[in-house]
Amino acid sequence: MTFAVEHGFFSYGYKSVIEDLSFEITSGDLMAVLGPNGAGKTTLLRCMMGHLDWKSGCSFLDGEPVSGMQPKKLWSRMAYVPQAHGGYSGQTVEELVLLGRSSRMGLFAKPGKADRMAAVGAMERLGIEAFSKCSCRELSGGELQMALIAKAIAADPELLILDEPESGLDFKNQLVVLGTLSDLASQGMACIFNTHYPAHALQRADKALLLWKGSSLFGQTSRILTEETLAKAFGVRTAIGEVETPYELLRAVMPVEILTDKAQSLTIELKGDLTMETRIAIIAIIVEDRGSVDRINALLSEYGSYIIGRMGLPYPKKELSLISVAIDAPEETIAALSGKLGMVHGISVKTTYSKR
Repeated sequence: MTFAVEHGFFSYGYKSVIEDLSFEITSGDLMAVLGPNGAGKTTLLRCMMGHLDWKSGCSFLDGEPVSGMQPKKLWSRMAYVPQAHGGYSGQTVEELVLLGRSSRMGLFAKPGKADRMAAVGAMERLGIEAFSKCSCRELSGGELQMALIAKAIAADPELLILDEPESGLDFKNQLVVLGTLSDLASQGMACIFNTHYPAHALQRADKALLLWKGSSLFGQTSRILTEETLAKAFGVRTAIGEVETPYELLRAVMPVEILTDKAQSLTIELKGDLTMETRIAIIAIIVEDRGSVDRINALLSEYGSYIIGRMGLPYPKKELSLISVAIDAPEETIAALSGKLGMVHGISVKTTYSKR
C-alpha cells in the first residue's frame, strides 16, 4: 500500500494554510504530523481523506485519487480517529467499536462472529474491555478517545489516520496508544497521527511532517525534528537529549524558552547523510522473545549500508540471545535505529557512542 499527497494546496478564503505539500508513505510506516496551533494539522488530515477538497494537488491511495474513490471502497482500506468531543448517543462501547466493521458488511447485514471477534480484539488491545457494556455517555473524554481508537482498529484498515490520539490521556494510556501504533506498524499497517508531543514522534515515528505558516518539512523523524527546526516552527528553544532507562535509551524534548527574535526565513536545507559527520557506535541487544528476531533482522537490513558488522551469541541457560551491532553513521541515524529497536517487543537495547 502506498499513500501519497502531491503538491497539495489548501486555503480558507485568501488565507493559505497548506502550500505545495508532498509526501509518500508505504505499508508499515508510522508517520507523525507536528506543528504549532493553527498550522493546519487537522486540515491536512481532512484534505488527505477527502473531507475537504484540495484547492490544487491530490491525495492518492495506490495511485488512485482519493477524491474519485467510492466511499465503501475507500473506508474498507482506511480508518480515521477524530478528536473525542462527546455528543455520542447512548450506544454501548461495544456497539460503537462494532461500527468500525460497517465498511466490511452489507447494507443491512448484522455483525457476524468475525466482526464481534475483531471488536473484542480491538478493545482488549487497548485495555477497555472492562467497560464494553457501558454507555458512551458515561465515559470520560479519555475513555471515549480509547473507544474511538478501538473502533478504527476493528476496521482492520491498511491506513490508520488519527487526530491527536494521545491528547487527554493519562501517562499509562498514552503508552498504550503509542505502543499499539508501533505494533500495528510492525505488522504492516501504515499509521499517520497528529501530535503536540515531539518526544512521542522521536520515540515512535519512522517519518515526520513538520508544518508551520504554510511551510513544511518531511523525512526521517530524527532529521526533521531538531532543535533548529523546532525553534523555527514553534518559536521556542528546545533541548533534545536522551533518557537512559534500564532497558533502552529514549529521546526526550524539553522546551527551554520562548524566542523573541524569530527567524524570518522559513527555508531549511537538509543535507544528505553523505555530507554529515558520522560516529561509531555499538548497539547491544538482549533478545528474550524469539518471535522478535524477524523484526530485528528487518530493521538491521533497513540500515545495512551503515552497519560495519554484527555478532550474535545464543545463551541457552537463560533462553535468550545477545546481539552486538557496530555502526558508522550520522548520530541522528544511529538514534533512529536505536529508537526503532527499542520499540520491538521482547528485547532490551543499549547504544554506546564513540567520543567525537
